[in-house]
Amino acid sequence: MTRTPKTTLLRIALACALLPALGAAQAQQPPAYPSKPIKLIVPVPAGGAADVMARMIAVHLQTKWGQAVVVDNKPGAGSSVGMAVVAKAAPDGYTLGMGNVAANAINPAMKPESFPYDPVKDFAAVTLVGITPLILVVNPQKVPARTVPEFVAYLKANPGKLSYGSSGAGSALHVGMELFMQKTGTSMVHVAYKGSAPMLTDLLGGQIDASMDAAATSWPQVQSGKLRALGVSTAKSVYFAPELPPIAQAVSGFEMNPWHGVMAPAGTPSAIVEKLSTEIQAFLRLPDTEAKLRDRGVVRVGSTAAEFAKTVRDESAFYKKLVTDAGIKAE
Repeated sequence: MTRTPKTTLLRIALACALLPALGAAQAQQPPAYPSKPIKLIVPVPAGGAADVMARMIAVHLQTKWGQAVVVDNKPGAGSSVGMAVVAKAAPDGYTLGMGNVAANAINPAMKPESFPYDPVKDFAAVTLVGITPLILVVNPQKVPARTVPEFVAYLKANPGKLSYGSSGAGSALHVGMELFMQKTGTSMVHVAYKGSAPMLTDLLGGQIDASMDAAATSWPQVQSGKLRALGVSTAKSVYFAPELPPIAQAVSGFEMNPWHGVMAPAGTPSAIVEKLSTEIQAFLRLPDTEAKLRDRGVVRVGSTAAEFAKTVRDESAFYKKLVTDAGIKAE
């Protein structure tokens, strides 16, 4: 009978002893992401550009990964209610949020000591989805100016006599006009509304004179002749109005790019963040995706997680200084 060497028997025994430990280690490995439904919180009401972006992304991820992606609208307090939920969620990739310039830059700058989250430290940036340009519009029955330089001259000839509307104190519409006045040395009376719709109604009716409004809202009124557009807030002209000059051509240093991007709670594993970022970027590069976003007045971006994180840091610092210098206060 052939005898098995003692060293071989020892190795077999050690291997058998290790099998339970190896099995336990494998059992402790987390399941592949995603293994359950994902919640995508949108901090604004349903129907707007941010909501449309979120629902498009949700449908794509659900189709691609075979897991439900549920859009949950949680508006309130300039988008901070919904994003506070995201900031406090478990950092496991199953709660995401559509961050934006108001929730993650402007509003925290207005009340830094009492805000419910840190706009930079409490989030993991996934990807910058798109920008919703603002356009400087006036009621043509109230304001004779046809260009930005003419508007500046008119304001300087009538200091404090004109009024402008916004969708609320601290909104991108409010801060955009404050930046314009700061850069041009002009002054107007701010009238804050509870949303863009009532503001637009009063602008069309002549109760207020001007606004730095979202292009998706005001551009149709410009095309109908009810409003006059003087310039766009972005550094370059935009696809829907290539003839409309950037405000920056007449006002040095003026630029405002209201943005929307997917975020996760801070501490979310980098592998999950990168998987989300890569898939959403690929979706945004599809021609059909870009066409649908353009229909909603959105300039598609699609950045890496690192690029978006830098954008959030830079925007937070920019608006902190602007809010302080302009003395903008929260309601």
